[in-house]
Amino acid sequence: MRKFHTLRLLLGDQLDIQHQWFKQTSDDVCYVLAQLRQETDYALHHIQKVCAFFSAMEQFAGQLQNKGHHVRYLTLNDTNADASLDALIIRLCREHQVKRFEYQQPDEYRLHKQLQALELQGHIEINCVDTQHFLLPMPEIPQHFAAGKSVRMEHFYRKMRKRFDILMEDGKPVGGKWNYDQQNRQRLKQKDLDAIPAPLEFSHDVSSILQLLHDHEVNTIGQSTDSINLPVTRAEAIELLSYFCAHCLEHFGTFQDAMTANSPYHWSLYHSRLSFALNIKLISPAETIDTVLKYYAAGQSTIGIAQVEGFIRQILGWREYMRGVYWANMPDYQSFNHFEANHELPGFFWDAHTRMNCMHHAIAQSLDYAYAHHIQRLMITGNFCLLAGISPDQVDHWYLGIYADAIEWVQLPNTRGMSQYADGGIIASKPYASSGNYINKMSDYCNDCHYRVREKVGDSACPFNALYWNFIHQHSELLKNNQRMSMIYRSWEKMNSEDREQIINKAQQLIEDLENL
Repeated sequence: MRKFHTLRLLLGDQLDIQHQWFKQTSDDVCYVLAQLRQETDYALHHIQKVCAFFSAMEQFAGQLQNKGHHVRYLTLNDTNADASLDALIIRLCREHQVKRFEYQQPDEYRLHKQLQALELQGHIEINCVDTQHFLLPMPEIPQHFAAGKSVRMEHFYRKMRKRFDILMEDGKPVGGKWNYDQQNRQRLKQKDLDAIPAPLEFSHDVSSILQLLHDHEVNTIGQSTDSINLPVTRAEAIELLSYFCAHCLEHFGTFQDAMTANSPYHWSLYHSRLSFALNIKLISPAETIDTVLKYYAAGQSTIGIAQVEGFIRQILGWREYMRGVYWANMPDYQSFNHFEANHELPGFFWDAHTRMNCMHHAIAQSLDYAYAHHIQRLMITGNFCLLAGISPDQVDHWYLGIYADAIEWVQLPNTRGMSQYADGGIIASKPYASSGNYINKMSDYCNDCHYRVREKVGDSACPFNALYWNFIHQHSELLKNNQRMSMIYRSWEKMNSEDREQIINKAQQLIEDLENL
């Protein structure tokens, strides 16, 4: 086995060809990318997610080799005997007789602690470097976030806008407003459905990866397919970004919260679908924002400020914000359970067999594509879990596994914090809870549903309604003093006692029989 002075580890979400590491080649440096059972098994992943990661890693390894770098790309066949990432690194350092081991700062706390605790024999130097991906440097996170302390995203977002001079003019926000969220909540009408552009889909043969997963008996969920449609190279990520700007950005903000079952493109709509490429670092948040701003500057007659600001808020605001909350609060964050929720996740989360049309569509789409947009995740499946009192551990497990873009640093605060309010308000100023009325307002799911969205009790009543008011009642001691919830509690208190009792009884019946909704 050839000797190398330095062995550099690349995790599956560190595929950034623009990183400083790759500016020049060296015969003394070897890069390693490895498929590991540790990573396929720490959650029950969607099969398309695993295939996308492995495909992107293989493509990246080939790209490095073509640029003259020394690379070892190891499949599950090659790492079958390695019980963990630690074991693999120790073996490779011994085989190549290295003097230095280097790795990029992991985005996930579990990998950070694992590599931080790594011990190597033979006085091998261990060095950790920054990924150079995020806009907010890791050392600066404590300046903006503190454990257990609430920092509102809007305040953080404004600081980031000022710091990076994005959508700013003479020290003020372009257009005179920081946030155009009020203009980003339109429902899709029939004329809008007819105009939805076809999504840009890629085609990658992953039959060999599927065979590998089968041979090693890797457990997965979701729809298996020989060809995945996700971008797995930097060129494809750039192409997808350009396609979004040219075909979707014009209406992205307007319909970013909308949902429909009545379009062949119901799963993609006007969303960029860049989150997977961003999270494995094929493309950076800075260049994503720069590209959107260039399209905006060139096409202001058709692309309004509300569209651009709505998108940039997701990248510059939410994405960076979630990372800050995650690192400031780990490892405690993963055990927060503010409402002491403890019910089991219903079986229909794994097969979409439910009579609730909104839940059926959101879950079926997730199983089919390993993708759902943020409102489907937050206000359909997440809202249901919150109202039904599902254990946050089980909710986290499902979200982390089913979505291709789900990596713990972004999944955990979005799910346990924003969606389930399990952090008690570190992220959200109130629970993102709603009855069927919100779903009916933002989608056409209710039109063809087995249940009736305007009914609270009775066999045909929408389950979201009784569950919502029961949630309000059950957690009144925790929520009634929240100013943003005061109107809701006044409405609940104005109902006559008989109606409230019927709603509570209906909710209890639903919770006792969640499997059969």
